[in-house]
Amino acid sequence: MKLYTGMGPNPRVVTIAVAETGAKVEQITVDLMKGENRQGDHLKRNPAGQLPTLELDNGQFVSEITAIAEYLDEKTGSKLMGKTPEDRAETRMWVRRIDLNIVENMANGFRYAEGLPLFQARMRCIPQAAADLKAIAAERLVWLDGLMEGKDFICGSRFSLADVLLFAFLEFGASVGQPLDPKCERLQAWYARVAARPSTAR
Repeated sequence: MKLYTGMGPNPRVVTIAVAETGAKVEQITVDLMKGENRQGDHLKRNPAGQLPTLELDNGQFVSEITAIAEYLDEKTGSKLMGKTPEDRAETRMWVRRIDLNIVENMANGFRYAEGLPLFQARMRCIPQAAADLKAIAAERLVWLDGLMEGKDFICGSRFSLADVLLFAFLEFGASVGQPLDPKCERLQAWYARVAARPSTAR
């Protein structure tokens, strides 16, 4: 398999998933800053021009980070999604909550503000919404922190794709002026646990 990847939190999610699952994947860098992801070769792999994109052994291409991570998990027999149907349902529930409530707001808050020079020619941007989107992400992190009492990971004692997704975006947020509030003490402790895993080492 080949993973066409590059800079940013979305590729980071899949890179961590590759390490967690032990998948044998050749990683090929596509230069986001030069816009290589929006040029002919990559558009043939992914018509949306996004990173990352996984090329399967049969030549098929899979994009979208949760789809790639789930495929790698299933292909390798790993348990990043969970061991049982109930585990997998719980993982998908939290991945969706984190994606819609935190990740999308944080990412668009960045794209419409600090990232505007890069993104304004590539997508429709709403600069006037940036501050509110960042505030929503911060509020939902406080909400999530309140649900972490007695839990080592998002799904309790079980490390999952939900942890990978949140970690990669909190790591990104800290680098673009959206750090995790120190008052979120449970999430701060959770972040330290995830940061100590071999899969998240840079």
